[in-house]
Amino acid sequence: MKDVVKLAAYFVGVVIVAALLAPILFWSAQSLAAHGLFSFLAKYDFETFFHRSILIAAALLLWPFLRISHVRCMADLGLVPNPRWGRDLCAGILLSVIPLLCCGALLVAFHVYSFRHTYAWPRLGKVVVASIAVPLIEEAFFRGIVLGVLLRTGRKYVAILVVSAVFAAVHFFKAPERTSAIVTWTSSLNSIAYSFGRVGDPMMLASAFATLFLFGCILAVARVHTHSLWLPIGLHAGLIFGSGAFSWLTHRQIVALPWLGKNLLVGIVPLGVATITWIIMRTWLKYDRASQV
Repeated sequence: MKDVVKLAAYFVGVVIVAALLAPILFWSAQSLAAHGLFSFLAKYDFETFFHRSILIAAALLLWPFLRISHVRCMADLGLVPNPRWGRDLCAGILLSVIPLLCCGALLVAFHVYSFRHTYAWPRLGKVVVASIAVPLIEEAFFRGIVLGVLLRTGRKYVAILVVSAVFAAVHFFKAPERTSAIVTWTSSLNSIAYSFGRVGDPMMLASAFATLFLFGCILAVARVHTHSLWLPIGLHAGLIFGSGAFSWLTHRQIVALPWLGKNLLVGIVPLGVATITWIIMRTWLKYDRASQV
């Protein structure tokens, strides 16, 4: 229970530090742009700086949190060296990409999406970079540190559900762009208040939060069963690349909420795809690990 309290205090600390830091970053960026330095910063709204402030605060407070939680090595988080890391990484990518792209092919066949006539190659490059960087960072944090600390309570399934809820909330609760037209010291609180406004929308809860939560559970289960981050990193990379590559190749013909949101990771249809991915992953784990005995 002490670890849970420390983790909760860490998240509260991150929000407080980010709330204080975001206005400073925004005003500094606007000042630099006004003086002709880094003029591109002027186009970013306050919400962008608030989101970056959260990342900075999480990084700044991470070392003190690990120290007071007595985390000195991977073993303290329930992680062990994985001699089959390459196999797990590649399997994770395939297990998430194939169901996602099969779903995309069906959506094209039913004219929900159609192929683009021109392709922005730099955009594909951004998808590849995101597919590498985001899984490494988010899996190390959510499934490595947060889940590792929660698992020390001895309540495995509660830990999986909690970290999946936190993962979904971080990605789901975001204020709309241009929420704060005039930036003050309280603008961060305004952003937080607006981000929770989506809770009252049943369609968004069904189409976005539930899907994110299930994907979070899949990644957490993969980590728990392998005692390693390589399988969830592969799964996460496959999800980002599959969704990003499909968005690069196609454009949506019709709006289909809550069945399908802005990409293949949002909506009731992706929720079904996530369920299929879960079943395939558990089947693969069962027979792959059995073959090692």
